[in-house]
Amino acid sequence: MVSQKIVIKNPTGLHLRPAGVLCKQAMQYKALVTFNYKDGTANAKSVLSVLGACVKCGDEVEFICEGDDEKEALNGVIEAVESGLGE
Repeated sequence: MVSQKIVIKNPTGLHLRPAGVLCKQAMQYKALVTFNYKDGTANAKSVLSVLGACVKCGDEVEFICEGDDEKEALNGVIEAVESGLGE
């Protein structure tokens, strides 16, 4: 298991478009990709789970990856978030 915390910088948070980009990135890996936020955990491979987290700009989330390609998965989702998730 590997994990890393990151602050969401998207001005509108994780609304539908960036949530879709995040899920598309996470689904490229075999590893389980989740993230912890405030009071819960969300599945990064599920758009509804990501949207349900209601992550806003400036919120800190911790991505957690478990599985065969966990390091690659963590690097991939962190890079996607840092690049703005298509925005």
